Amino acid sequence: MKVEKKCINPACALSYSINNDIYRCSSCSYLLDIEYSEHPDKSLIETFFQRRNPNGNIFNESGVWRFRELINFVNIDTEDIDECSKYFVSLDGSEGRLSRPYKMSKVANYVNMPSDNLFLQPEGYNPSGSFKDNGMAAAVTHAKLLSIKKLICASTGNTSASAAMYASNEGLDCEVYIPKGEIAPGKLGQAFQFGAQVIQVEGNFDDALSKSLDIAAKEGGYTVNSLNPFRLEGQKTIVFRILEHLNWNPPDWIVYPGGALGNISSCGKALIDLYNWGWIKKIPRVLVVNAVGANTFYELVNGLFENTKLAWNNGKPDITLIEKYYKKQSQDKRFPKTPATAIQIGKPANIIKALRTIEFTNGIVEQVEDEDMMDGMSVVGINGFDCEMASGSVPSGIMKLRKKEIIQKDDIVVGVLTGRQKDPSMIIKYHSDKSNKFAIPPRDL
Repeated sequence: MKVEKKCINPACALSYSINNDIYRCSSCSYLLDIEYSEHPDKSLIETFFQRRNPNGNIFNESGVWRFRELINFVNIDTEDIDECSKYFVSLDGSEGRLSRPYKMSKVANYVNMPSDNLFLQPEGYNPSGSFKDNGMAAAVTHAKLLSIKKLICASTGNTSASAAMYASNEGLDCEVYIPKGEIAPGKLGQAFQFGAQVIQVEGNFDDALSKSLDIAAKEGGYTVNSLNPFRLEGQKTIVFRILEHLNWNPPDWIVYPGGALGNISSCGKALIDLYNWGWIKKIPRVLVVNAVGANTFYELVNGLFENTKLAWNNGKPDITLIEKYYKKQSQDKRFPKTPATAIQIGKPANIIKALRTIEFTNGIVEQVEDEDMMDGMSVVGINGFDCEMASGSVPSGIMKLRKKEIIQKDDIVVGVLTGRQKDPSMIIKYHSDKSNKFAIPPRDL
């Protein structure tokens, strides 16, 4: 099977070998996809089901590598455990192992839907506590294929935790660039705990990413941010687990928080692949939920800047509009600001790929207030599940579209809770204020 990186710009479509760490097209600067010359047979669905009894094989246990035939960019015999052990990076099968859709009756009541119609998939069950481990397992697999010695990333917290954890486990160096003072202590502590070199950058995530990419280009190192197409290959398995739980019958909606938009892009890539392979006939609609304080994607897609709606436009998005928007952001000193730091991003690195997802799925981009995300986070908590504030955008975004009657009561909806709570002070503050919707304030004796 031939595996290559391919420019997502249909007018360009240049192909590249995977034996390098190039992630942008040298001709048009668009990002790249991973493309496979062969379409996997749908009979693999039964294989995936059988692997749920792992029989001592950690790659069957892994929620990423259980689907290894669908992301076999190393092009090996996937039934040969010695080959799998030689190439695939895994934390003993723990990535994606426990994340699947769950029903949460209190959240269903909050969004006014039957509990049988609403599912939430907590990616906080991953070993570092977020969805990032799905993609990191794949990205570090590619890094090892290239004999890379150092990983580099910028992060609002979860990426640095995941990159540092995998680097430590694989004996690699890791540098993480973070916006100084803008990361939850629990996330920052993980980067230190796993032995990463933390580099603090004045500014926000966008500044940290720019700096990390400059350093990687000048001094060497393998970028594991979601610009990296192998990261997105691993994150496609989030969608595979959703569909497997639903017997490969797509839901009506899949809902994600919107930050750097890597998850949105990987979701779209997964659905495009599955549709082209003939595995699914129905295409779910994707809902992306921005925070009001970091709503670049919402404003551009919905035409709130220069009265022009930004769209994929069959591979010809208005790049100039994005550049004008960023320039105006800078001129107005309007920087992203929300306590949901995981999605506090003003210049989404995957905005072009995310536009493709929105077009392919007839998707929607919405925004929610900080207090709504806090309510969403808290109602998930009183169902016995954990999620961070950014993931609280999912229930609150669903509720907003329910009120607009865009999401119907009898629709099947799956929301992805991207990470667990790593800032205990946030939830303590919420519950200490009895005016909050789901607060259970402490009592003094």
